[in-house]
Amino acid sequence: MKITFMGAGSTVFCKNVLGDVLLSPTLHACDIALYDIDGERLEESYVVVEALNKKYNGGVANVRKYLGVGERKEALRGANFVINAIQVGLYDPCTIIDFEIPKKYGLRQTIADTLGIGGIMRGLRTIVVLRDFARDMEEVCPDAYFLNYTNPMAILTGYMQRYTRVKTIGLCHSVQVCSSHLLRKLGIEEEIGSELIAGINHMGWLLEIRNKKGEDLYPVIRELAKKKNAEEKHNDMVRFDYIDKFGYYCTESSEHNAEYNQFYIKSKYPELIERFHIPLDEYPRRCVNQIAAWAKQKEELLGGGDIQHTRSHEYACHIMEAITNNEPYKIGGNVLNTGLIDNLPADACVEVPCLVDGNGIHPCHVGKLPVQCAALNMQNINCQLLTIEAAVTGKREHVYQAAMLDPHTSSELSIDDIIQMCDELIEAHEAAGYPVF
Repeated sequence: MKITFMGAGSTVFCKNVLGDVLLSPTLHACDIALYDIDGERLEESYVVVEALNKKYNGGVANVRKYLGVGERKEALRGANFVINAIQVGLYDPCTIIDFEIPKKYGLRQTIADTLGIGGIMRGLRTIVVLRDFARDMEEVCPDAYFLNYTNPMAILTGYMQRYTRVKTIGLCHSVQVCSSHLLRKLGIEEEIGSELIAGINHMGWLLEIRNKKGEDLYPVIRELAKKKNAEEKHNDMVRFDYIDKFGYYCTESSEHNAEYNQFYIKSKYPELIERFHIPLDEYPRRCVNQIAAWAKQKEELLGGGDIQHTRSHEYACHIMEAITNNEPYKIGGNVLNTGLIDNLPADACVEVPCLVDGNGIHPCHVGKLPVQCAALNMQNINCQLLTIEAAVTGKREHVYQAAMLDPHTSSELSIDDIIQMCDELIEAHEAAGYPVF
């Protein structure tokens, strides 16, 4: 068994996923290949994974590191599973570019890693790299599963599923904590008996939620969510407003969803920012804080301290165990819409329940989403599909069209400004060494 981790310089996430692997009775004796283009961060992750390997696994796993494009193919050779967690362009320069240039045009963002002009640019520059990953995988590990954690999830996963022969599943952190987070926020002390989540990544809808007795929890959820939004300021006001206006809660945070539509971030109505407690420029702020915090984390992890790990809630290890052992396990996965959600297009990458076993990953048919939920998803899908089209064809006009059809961008800027902004962003990424084609 060989597991390759692409973007292993994401040390904390690498620790979580591979720490799970090293605690797994099924996977713990595997070969682990760590790949990154940053030698310093790669070495840090190698030390962390080896420390976990020694502490929890008696050093049984064979951990090796691979640096740079020249060693990428060997990192992938013979892999059974490939975990993808790359960030092309990092915070500096690319995230800064994604935020600062749109800001010149009056376009404000919160996260900009999934949709909006920031998500479009991140998707394009990442597909440039994934195209090479796919060619290598098709040559040296054609049967491997590609477990993609990198955003923009639907754009990248959809590209891999439609335009490569790589067996790809997109995985997010938000599905498995959606219901419990909602109940905890509302102070509802009920044990979840069943739930159904479906839609698209970061806008998967909590369509059903019942307690152990089979009772529908949505009536009390709707009442309490509206009351909470009316009475107090909190950090999930956008999603609670979704419940009031559209009937359903969704998987990803309010700071994300604030920019996935045309309703909440509007220069004409600046009071909405305060009313819905929307943290503009949140992702750059997080990046700065994480970079500063990493020095302390690194000292704790690498400075002789006692490294700790318990199984995380990430799906990756469960998927690998289920396939290897032929023991069924249910996940929420991002897959091509092969008739799974009836009122979304076939080219869309959708997030639905999937059963995993020894025969692979089996997405489940959901049927129709509520019309209003499908309509909100479609606004996002239009932008996602055009971004993929731009990546595949290399046509700049499809970048313009993706931005024009992005609900937040188009609600704030004129067509002329959108085109000019896209041109400036493309040129800035090219000059920084991260081309989008």
